[in-house]
Parts: sequence; C-alpha cells; structure tokens
Amino acid sequence: MTDRTTTGTGLRAARLGPADVVRLGGTGLRTRPLRVFLSALGIAIGVAAMIAVVGISGSGQAEVDRRLDALGTNLLRVAPGRTAGGAKASLPVESVAMIRRVPPVQQAAATGAVEAHVYRNERIAVGRTGSLAVLAAGSDLLPAVGGHVRAGRWLDTTTEKYPTVVLGATAAQRLDVYTPGTRLWIGGRWFSLIGVLDPVPLAPELDSAALVGWPAARSQLRFDGHPSTVYVRAADSQVTSVQAVLAATAHPEKPGEVAVSRPSDALAAREATESALTGLLLGLGGVALLVGGVGVGNTMVISVLERRSEIGLRRALGATRGQIRTQFVTESLLLSLIGGLGGTALGTLITAGYAVSRDWPTVVPVWASAAGVGSTLLIGMLAGLYPAVRASRLSPTEALSGT
Repeated sequence: MTDRTTTGTGLRAARLGPADVVRLGGTGLRTRPLRVFLSALGIAIGVAAMIAVVGISGSGQAEVDRRLDALGTNLLRVAPGRTAGGAKASLPVESVAMIRRVPPVQQAAATGAVEAHVYRNERIAVGRTGSLAVLAAGSDLLPAVGGHVRAGRWLDTTTEKYPTVVLGATAAQRLDVYTPGTRLWIGGRWFSLIGVLDPVPLAPELDSAALVGWPAARSQLRFDGHPSTVYVRAADSQVTSVQAVLAATAHPEKPGEVAVSRPSDALAAREATESALTGLLLGLGGVALLVGGVGVGNTMVISVLERRSEIGLRRALGATRGQIRTQFVTESLLLSLIGGLGGTALGTLITAGYAVSRDWPTVVPVWASAAGVGSTLLIGMLAGLYPAVRASRLSPTEALSGT
C-alpha cells in the first residue's frame, strides 16, 4: 500500500494497489472454502454445460460437414452448352486457368473428350467399345473429385506425358483388366495401364472411362485441348456466388453457351442447420450463464450479511467505501474466474470423451471457451456489485452493533 487518499476527517487512508486488492479478495475466499467450492461448482457446472453443448454440437456439425463434403456439396460442374443454332458448343482451352483465378475457387480440374476408343488388343472388332469413353485428364483431377486409386497409381507430371492410361472401376471390369503394366489398344496405339480407380461417387462418368494424360492425349491421340467438363471446388460459403460468375469466367465472349450445375441441395440443408444450431446454442449458453450469475450473487449477499463485523472493523480502521466495494467485487470476480476456468476444463473433457466415443472429430471452439470465461467474469462482476455497494454503505457503528 504505497499511496494514500485524504478522508473526510483529515486523515489519509491507504490506497490499495492491484496486488493488495487481489490478496484481500482471496482472503475472503480462503476463509470459507466449503461455500466457495460449492458456489464455484455451481458456476463450473453452468459453464461446463454451455461448453459441452457447444463442443458436442460443433463436433457433430464437423462430422456432418465431413460426410457432406464426401457428397460434394461444394462441387460445381462447368460444361459446354448449345450454340444459338443448336449445335454443341465448346469451352476455350484457357477456361480452366481463367476459373482458377476466381478467389473463392479452391480447386479446378478438367477432363476432355477424346475421339478414340479403348480395346484390350488390336484384334477386337471396331465398334465394340463397351460404351467406354477415352478422356484426357491432368494430375489434379483425382483430388478435385475425391477419387481414390484401387491399384497402381494415378497420373502425375511425368506419366501424363507418355502413353499411359488409368481405368475407371467400370471400365476395368468390362475390359477385365486390373493389373498395372497391361497394354491396352487406344486410338490405334498401345498404352500402358498404370492404375485402376475405385468408384468415384462425385463423378460417376469417370467410372466407365479410360483416362490418359492431357499432354499425351494431344500428342498421341490428336486431342484438340478443349475441356469437356470442368470440376470446380469452391469455399462452402461462396458456392452460390462462384456459380453466378462461372459461365462468364469460363467463356467471356459467349457465356450463354456454358452450362453450370447448381449447388447441391445438401449445401442449403447444411446452412439451414448451422443457422438453427447457432440460435439454440446461444439460448442454452445464456441460461447456463444466468444460473451461474445468480449463484454468485447469492453467495456474495450471504457473505456481506455474515461479515458485517469484519466490514465494521475495517471501516473503523480507516477503510473507505470504495475499498470495501473493491474488496467484494474482487471476491466475486475471483469466484467467477475459478468457476469459469473449472467449467471450461470440465466441458472440454466431456466434449472430448463424447466425440471419441462416437468416432467424431473433437471440436471445442476457442470462442466458446473465451466467451464462457469472459461472460462469467462479467456476470460475476454484476452479481457482486449490489452486495459490494450494500457492504460499503454500512457505517462502522451500524456494522459493529449488528454482531
């Protein structure tokens, strides 16, 4: 206590420093450990309930998002439409590069239809294609459509330049070819099989296709380089906005000749679910914090009633009303802090345990933890303000005579 304040009697009351205030507030808590424990426990349960509700809901939402991502909710397709005369249009060679310049676009990859057929060998009669298509593809296609290789490997920057091919799941079944290294007759040339794909739910047209590297298709199969389908992944919150500009971006001169798929209905369902869930969480969190605040206020009011003699003695020894108020507000804040931190830890453990038991990703938003502790401190300060003011208004004689 290094500073002093002049009182009405001409004496100078000692001014409490921050360390003195915390020490004094902590003393009030240490002298009543059982009551402090029960009060802090009530606050902790309220905060833990809020954190657990937010965390479990967030973990559940993360699991839903993971499953919806597997459904391609943020995947859009760009394809050539029809010209004004009814003929089939084409996309510019540069359309993929132009689409990638759109900021919310995360991935853009294309396939190009090749005028060729795939056979097991050169002795198969022409026309017996098994409805299998030959598509030019780049090394970035498989990640964009969420595909996986069953056997062998996918095209890369080296193999896409040479006569190599990857078969879709249906194509491999129809050709009865599964072993990498097997030769296939494509467009009058031999290609070496390097991989076989699992079924691709987001792009089923790839299942019945033979996929060759984009450069090899141009050099070996006379491919003109025009994409036939562009797969675009966009940020979830920007899918609709990206869809609106894709036609003009892919073909600035003739946007009317570009067909763009609409966003998945699952994406709209996700947004509606998130909105409803946010309102529910805010309501439950508010109720939990209100219960905790009532507990703090009740504890502090009882503390003032029980400590009238202490308040009177401190006032008789020169403590100012401001110091009494500060003491009780500090006690309330410390009590709230203990309960808030304990509740945050407890709520995090509950969330982690439940998420692990359901094989969900564990998600405890930082904002929820910060809001839990911060709101508890705010409510604790407000709850302790009335008892603190009431304590400061007790005169020394009144307080001592009431013991």
